Amino acid sequence: MKSLVILGAGTAGTMMANHLNKKLNRKEWDISIIDERKEHHYQPGYLFLPFDIYKPTDIIKNIKEFIPSNVELIQNSIEKIDAKENKIVLAEGEIVKYDLLIIATGAKIAPEETEGMGGAEWHKSVFDFYTYEGALALRNKLREWEGGNLVVHITEMPIKCPVAPLEFAFLADSFFQHKNMRNKVNITYVTPLSGAFTKPKSTAALEHLLGEKNIAIESDFAIAEVNNDDKTIIDYGGRVIPFDLLVTVPTNKGDALMERSGMGDELNYVPTNKATLQSQAYENVFVIGDATNVPASKAGSVAHFEAEILTENILHYIKQEPLAASFDGHANCFIETGHQKALLIDFNYIHEPVSGTFPFPGVGPLQLLKESVLNHWGKLAFRWIYWNMLLKGIPIPFVGSHMKTAGKNF
Repeated sequence: MKSLVILGAGTAGTMMANHLNKKLNRKEWDISIIDERKEHHYQPGYLFLPFDIYKPTDIIKNIKEFIPSNVELIQNSIEKIDAKENKIVLAEGEIVKYDLLIIATGAKIAPEETEGMGGAEWHKSVFDFYTYEGALALRNKLREWEGGNLVVHITEMPIKCPVAPLEFAFLADSFFQHKNMRNKVNITYVTPLSGAFTKPKSTAALEHLLGEKNIAIESDFAIAEVNNDDKTIIDYGGRVIPFDLLVTVPTNKGDALMERSGMGDELNYVPTNKATLQSQAYENVFVIGDATNVPASKAGSVAHFEAEILTENILHYIKQEPLAASFDGHANCFIETGHQKALLIDFNYIHEPVSGTFPFPGVGPLQLLKESVLNHWGKLAFRWIYWNMLLKGIPIPFVGSHMKTAGKNF
């Protein structure tokens, strides 16, 4: 028997376990997945938790619910990957050997990378919402907060779900209007980018919305320090922005396991062929989701599209065939804009987000680059799709790995 090992039972790893359980010859291949966690978190739900839109029970389930019964789940921490010897070293020296390895270890926040960010005000007046703990602490703060300067801040790119900070700003505007205290809150969106987003067409639409909602934007802000005493953030050019409540997205990094294993770049992301999803250093190692360094969004939709491509390429690899399947960087994202509306954007490595309708050109029913109530309900419906289809590797009708939007076939 040959052994395929998946590191990480988050979104990407769980999808791959389900895809490959159906596709591999199980008389020839054992499949194992390693993760020390006992809970699976629906991470897009972290955005809604601070505003009491979702409850903790909406976004947390037992990790075992989504792993096929004939895939071995090893709940242990990983000390090191020895890629030259094709083995994984677990806690207390236990060894797991593999013939094929899939790295799906994700990305994590690293507030310690910025001076003062994890200091005395952490989870008091300085919060993240990219962790369950941070989102829950922020929910408790927002329930009692009486207003002032709210700063929504991104430290540096890349980050998981790059539109989430914008969504937070838009939802905050809606939240405080609903509480009849929007006039007591100044919202400022602070980004290291030169505009609201990475794609020019999206940036124009999103900056229009920021202005419409009276949300100020401070761009090209390269943070040097969070001053906990003065409650300010300071950039390397000396620009100072005061806050009463700072909602920040710290530096995102790949798992520290990559540093321990000598397999990551300076941010612990694994150098990966952006088309085939094969490790650039080891031919029997493949990488998916937030763990890669490919120039695509770090988002669940991207992992979904990558999983389709990676499944094909692993089957090619096993048969000693060329890796014919090619990932094009496809991403689509719902962007909550508040007041039960949302935008939808769809793009890839090469093409800008386009206008029109999705998934059917001219029919929709979802609008691209345009606010609509239906887009909002589409975003909320995705939670059901995530738990019941996406994680289990069940095809989502009309949504595939190659872009087909607004009458354009990319």
